[in-house]
Amino acid sequence: MQNLKSSAKNIICSIALILFFTTLCRAQETVAGWVKYDGNPVLGGSFGTIFDITVLREVGGYSMWSSWRPQKSIALSTSADGLKWTDPVSVLTPNADNKWESDLNRPCVVKKDRLYHMWYTGQADGKSWIGYATSADGKAWTRMSKTPVLSAESPWEKTSVMCPSVIWDAKADIYKMWYSAGEQYEPDAIGYATSTDGINWKKNTENPIFKNDPSNKWEQAKVTACQVIKQQNDYLMFYIGFRDVDYAQIGLARSPDGIHNWVRHPQNPIIRPGNGWDASAVYKPYAIFDGKKWLLWYNGRKDGKEQIGVVLHKGRDLGFTASPN
Repeated sequence: MQNLKSSAKNIICSIALILFFTTLCRAQETVAGWVKYDGNPVLGGSFGTIFDITVLREVGGYSMWSSWRPQKSIALSTSADGLKWTDPVSVLTPNADNKWESDLNRPCVVKKDRLYHMWYTGQADGKSWIGYATSADGKAWTRMSKTPVLSAESPWEKTSVMCPSVIWDAKADIYKMWYSAGEQYEPDAIGYATSTDGINWKKNTENPIFKNDPSNKWEQAKVTACQVIKQQNDYLMFYIGFRDVDYAQIGLARSPDGIHNWVRHPQNPIIRPGNGWDASAVYKPYAIFDGKKWLLWYNGRKDGKEQIGVVLHKGRDLGFTASPN
């Protein structure tokens, strides 16, 4: 009997230690109030690599446009709660007549005047460009230009522009775009451009407006693939920081005008790779505040496979300690 009691005690202690270290490891994967969803990944698996997404909150739920690597296309999934998603369906596929977009990915979708506007990345021959399409329902898309609406031109942009993050600023009456540029495999920094029609863009003369900070080891190599959200008094930027070209984590910064004086979150990186499906790197954040909590979707990589997961944050306050103004 004594041996049984001793064995049971050892088992309980072992379970407690496992739970303790599991909780500790999970806590180290996120900071500043962010928590990874227990049901991750929420999209991917048998569909192959799904990566770099954009999400809209709509009546009855959410719409997600993803980069579907096996199909070289932009795919659409929908969800009632942002956690359980329908299977992806390709809605924008390569156009054989446009040689610059033989592979499509990295979309950004904005809904304005009952019309969906998509800026997306077209790739061919080791280079990237940004294209533009519109849709009445988010499913059937019409390209608005046979040629790219944004191309690499400046020395810092090298061969590629990609990963557009676009908002419509009603007060200024313009579209604002933050885009990544530089190397094709992973771009190097973030630039800014504006447009009145979504087709003709004027790049900021101070580009790039957001670069890596070599003193921060986690983003010492490059920063890229951001999402920018305009708030009442500032702009939030969720972005990828690269320690090296293969190891990426997610950070947060804010600026009073979306161009200058970016202040990084004091606890960056806010999301780190885990021990399972996202063990190799975490990429391309996209966040929405639903009135009670933040949902931030990201693609996690384990070896060569990427899938979509989500992290949650209660309340609007994201933990900045000082105003950027």
